[in-house]
Amino acid sequence: MTATAVAVDRPSSKTLGGHWIDDWNPEDPTFWANGGARIAKRNLIFSIFSEHIGFSVWSLWSVMVLFLGPAYGFDPAQKFLLTAVPTLVGAGLRIPYTFAVARFGGRNWTIVSASLLLIPSILIALLVEPGVSFTTLLILAATAGVGGGNFASSMANINAFFPNRYKGWALGINAGGGNIGVAAVQLVGLFTLAVFGAGHPGIVAGIYIPLIVLATLGSAVWMDNLSQARNEKRGMRDAVKEGHTWVMSLLYIGTFGSFIGFGFAFGQVLQVQFATQFDTPIKAAYLTFLGPLLGSLIRPVGGALADRLGGARVTFVNFIAMAVGASIVLIAAQQRSLPLYIAGFITLFVLSGLGNGSTYKMIPAIFKAKYADDEHQARRISGAVIGIAGAIGAVGGVLVNLAFRQSFLATKEADAAYLAFIGFYALCVLVTWAVYLRPGVRKTIAV
Repeated sequence: MTATAVAVDRPSSKTLGGHWIDDWNPEDPTFWANGGARIAKRNLIFSIFSEHIGFSVWSLWSVMVLFLGPAYGFDPAQKFLLTAVPTLVGAGLRIPYTFAVARFGGRNWTIVSASLLLIPSILIALLVEPGVSFTTLLILAATAGVGGGNFASSMANINAFFPNRYKGWALGINAGGGNIGVAAVQLVGLFTLAVFGAGHPGIVAGIYIPLIVLATLGSAVWMDNLSQARNEKRGMRDAVKEGHTWVMSLLYIGTFGSFIGFGFAFGQVLQVQFATQFDTPIKAAYLTFLGPLLGSLIRPVGGALADRLGGARVTFVNFIAMAVGASIVLIAAQQRSLPLYIAGFITLFVLSGLGNGSTYKMIPAIFKAKYADDEHQARRISGAVIGIAGAIGAVGGVLVNLAFRQSFLATKEADAAYLAFIGFYALCVLVTWAVYLRPGVRKTIAV
């Protein structure tokens, strides 16, 4: 099949624009060289852009809480709740968003999911001001959760476009480009604070409105649907019966859950734990973007290392390093050492980014090995597991914020939260070794 045939030989369809590709076989080197790679990369570019904006909208409240000064009358516990709510809603939406790719097509659903981002952006731009009730803010925070669902649909879609030999790279680039949205929205917040001051929080959300429109139009014009994905709806049902689904979900809580949870909480923790050094929002905003930025940029490296060394090996070592990083943060907090504290937290962000890439690479590798004689089944199950693990992993972000909230409520310190993180990373080390790296296991599961 020629590159032209790949691009235009689509079944008749009344769906939006008819951008359907009927025959997609990325594992065939000839197909991939004769146009397949070009089409896959084009879809990847616009998937990244849309997902990036989705992450920024999802993370808006990590910035908005920095604007909620004394005039709003909310305490730290309430602010941690405002960052936990969108994380929870976004986690819950990841399952139906994964289904949506199979039901409507990846390109069509990207148009819809990008458009939905206008709802929280417009509402936040108009309604956040002194005197607003906490209940209203909770509702606004919940609407921002739609941005969290974009990740699952984007990853499931891109997973279908690329051959197994490039999945680690492609999924890492796609996720990393999206994850940078966490850092980007914090830079937008810093810009707003520096230029307009803390009295104009709505500007942060307003900046994203034209970008959302561009993401929607770009998806409509340049993305494609894969018709073969339309028959994968039962993949989710079959995936929940797989033991590996729940193991990988646990590990993804430790990696992505840490990344998104720390991304939402870092600015608040700095303001509470080091109140004298960060007595104004702009002082905290100067630092909060750095960790998420580095963690996002390094995520593709985690995928590439997993391609070369094996995802389980990279993940195993990475969780050991994360336990060490959390221990550094705990020591720094006890000693009130701000430089060591920031260094430890940035280390955690970087390691969580590496782990995000390596754990996602493990998923297609696990099912490729298990269903070695049925490539379609392997792709079908791994796509569904990516959606499930993405949803459950995002719940880790909720747990991080609730752990900080409870620790500060109980002791006025975050030490209990850090101890919980260390214990969880140790559990992930043991699980990774027991399930994927024990002698004997490695002979049957090549991950």
